[in-house]
Amino acid sequence: MNGGVQPIDWLAITPPLALALGAIAVLMADGFLVRWRAWSPSGLSVAAILVAGVAVAVLAGDARDVFCVELSSAGAPVVCSYAVDTVSIAVWVVVLVGTLVVTLLSSSGAIDARVPLPEHHFLLLCSASGAMALAASRDLITLLISLEVVSLPAFAMAGLKRGDRRSAEAALKFFLVSVVSAAVMLLGISFVYGATGAVHLESVRAALDAGVDAEPVAVAGVMLTLVGLGFKVAAVPFHAWVPDVYVGAPVPVAAYLSVVSKAAGFVGLIIVLGLGFTPYSWAWGPAVGVLAALTMTVGNVLALRQRNAVRLLAWSSVAQSGFILAPLAVVGEVGDLAVRASLGYLLIYAVVNLGAFAVVAMMVRDRPAGQLADYAGLLRREPWAGVGLAFALLCLAGLPPGVIGLFAKLVAFQAVVEGGMGWLVAVMAANVAIGLAYYLRWTVVILSPSGEEEARPVVHPAVGAAVGGTLTLAVGLSLLPAAVFNVLG
Repeated sequence: MNGGVQPIDWLAITPPLALALGAIAVLMADGFLVRWRAWSPSGLSVAAILVAGVAVAVLAGDARDVFCVELSSAGAPVVCSYAVDTVSIAVWVVVLVGTLVVTLLSSSGAIDARVPLPEHHFLLLCSASGAMALAASRDLITLLISLEVVSLPAFAMAGLKRGDRRSAEAALKFFLVSVVSAAVMLLGISFVYGATGAVHLESVRAALDAGVDAEPVAVAGVMLTLVGLGFKVAAVPFHAWVPDVYVGAPVPVAAYLSVVSKAAGFVGLIIVLGLGFTPYSWAWGPAVGVLAALTMTVGNVLALRQRNAVRLLAWSSVAQSGFILAPLAVVGEVGDLAVRASLGYLLIYAVVNLGAFAVVAMMVRDRPAGQLADYAGLLRREPWAGVGLAFALLCLAGLPPGVIGLFAKLVAFQAVVEGGMGWLVAVMAANVAIGLAYYLRWTVVILSPSGEEEARPVVHPAVGAAVGGTLTLAVGLSLLPAAVFNVLG
């Protein structure tokens, strides 16, 4: 409070703090324990993730507010910069699961030998700590800083592969996108602050609800903030960096960008739209609906043309972003239903997309080209990997036995229907049909016999654990499809 030193709720900040301390541990071990070969960067990363996971489990169901201030005006409420609630817990689970899977895919011997492991794991944990902090951010400044903590280490990870021009190009493109999006978002935040005199989302919402003198400035600030976050989630037309960055980066980094980095961008959208900018839903609601329609349509249509596995997953990731965006277009009308639909879809997408990338990471060790044709006969050569990839693709398509993918799409449809955006429902239905074409095409390749006898791919134990873990989780969710949405409230 004002005039004193605030107490710190250490348990509430443990999840992001554990990952940040883990990153420091990896960096220090690399600098001072060079000759001690028993330590492993991936082992330290897993330990940090487990500590953060225990803290998240303890905090589940326990709402907490940290770093609060009492506004000077009489009768003003206490506002906080950091909050633990259902949204933050759900995103923390996505971030920790995604970071754990990427850590397994980045173990020694599993990732490209040209990638320096200590630097990679240091950057990975730094970026993940930013995603954890962002999920609990409740003011625009903390949100912006957290978002950049996610992005800056991520572009460095994309360019870590030594002697690879595509990796360097991916890092440069991602860096430029991050700089532009941060600048646009900062400009939007400055407009919002100028119009409302507040940065805490509760205060921003109250000011917008009461009415501001400079309404055009406030609207411009809201829309610019939306554009800045649109870059982060790869919404069309802010998506052009995605395919080249995913293909140029190491496959585990592409998996991280498609899940954890994207989750950070989406939680930023959910927080600002659902907690701060709701009174102006008449302005941003149709814009988000148009973005969702463009994103899923462009992603699906361009995915139809792809023959490279990673590039197809990149365009698929763009298309899936459109489905996650769609419920957010009606947050102003249906509130928590739209937030639950978007968060639930994001969690399910994270699990199945990580499973697909885990199998691709296993395959590219033997076949750098990574063409779809290389997956012919995979079910026979490596049954678990074949089943895992086929199941993940069916979940993304929304087809049985991938029941959880179908359930996520139905909940997204329900939110948009109840929000009264009928034209978006029609676009979503058309895109579900388009997506079936390339998901089923790849599935048929996996299930078909190979034209020639080929050796079984070498499966690193950590990669095998990643494939098996994501497959088990996806199957479990398909058996209890309502569990995710029941947990979200």
